[in-house]
Amino acid sequence: MITSPFGKPVLTAEWRHLALLNYEIDSEILRPWVPRGTEVDSFTDKTFVSMVGFRFEKTRVMGLAIPFHQNFEEINLRFYVRRKAEDGWRRGVVFIKEIVPRPAIAWVARWLYNENYVALPTGNALLRSPGDPTNLESVKYFWTLHKRAQFLEVVTAGAPNNFVAGSAEEFIAEHYWGYSAQRGGGTVEYRVDHPTWRIWQARSARLECDVTALYGAEFAEVLRAAPSSAFVAEGSAVTVYRGRRIV
Repeated sequence: MITSPFGKPVLTAEWRHLALLNYEIDSEILRPWVPRGTEVDSFTDKTFVSMVGFRFEKTRVMGLAIPFHQNFEEINLRFYVRRKAEDGWRRGVVFIKEIVPRPAIAWVARWLYNENYVALPTGNALLRSPGDPTNLESVKYFWTLHKRAQFLEVVTAGAPNNFVAGSAEEFIAEHYWGYSAQRGGGTVEYRVDHPTWRIWQARSARLECDVTALYGAEFAEVLRAAPSSAFVAEGSAVTVYRGRRIV
C-alpha cells in the first residue's frame, strides 16, 4: 500500500453520480456540530448544508475488497468548515449523518472516524439520455425510514461541463478534507483525494424526507424549503487517508 504526505490510504473506491441539493442555513444552527479547531466556511457570506446522494463502487478497505460490501449507496447531510494549518487554510466537510445500506459499513465508519453513520435500506435510479447513454437526464437516491420511502432527486439540464472558477458549485464540491468530532471533544482530520469533476446543472431538484426524525427539528425548516441550488457531479476514483487527531 502506498503512502503519501497525508498518511496511509484507508479506503479506495469510486464515487459516482453525486447528486447535491444545497440549502442556505443560519450558521448558528450548525454551531453545535462544528468540530474543535475548525470554523464554519461560507461562500459570499452565505452558509450552506447539502443533501448528497451517490454510489460507492469497487470499494476496498485497507486494500481488501470485502464481499457484498463493495457497491452501495450513501446519502448524507453535510456542511462546510475550514481550518488554518501550517500550509494555509484547509477547506473541509463535516457530516451531520450518513446513511448506508449495511450495518457493517456503518460500524467500520464509526470505528475509523466516529462518523454518525446509520444503516437503512437504500437504492438508486439513473435515467440516461436515449441518444447518448453517457449523459444523464436524472439521478435519484432513496431510502426507507420507519417504513416510509424517502428520496432526493435531481433532473439535469444539458451535458456535463467543468466548474466555473469561483462559482458556488466549485465551493461546494471542491473540498478535500474531512473533520470529525471525537468522543471527549477532540477532532480528527483526514484527507480525501480525487480529480476535479464535471457537473450537470439542475433543471429541477426535489427532497422528500422526514427531516425531524432523521436529522432533528433544527434542520426541518431549512430542508423543507426549495434548495438554493442543485447539481450532479460525475465522480471518479477517490482515496481516503487515515485520519489524525488535531486537537
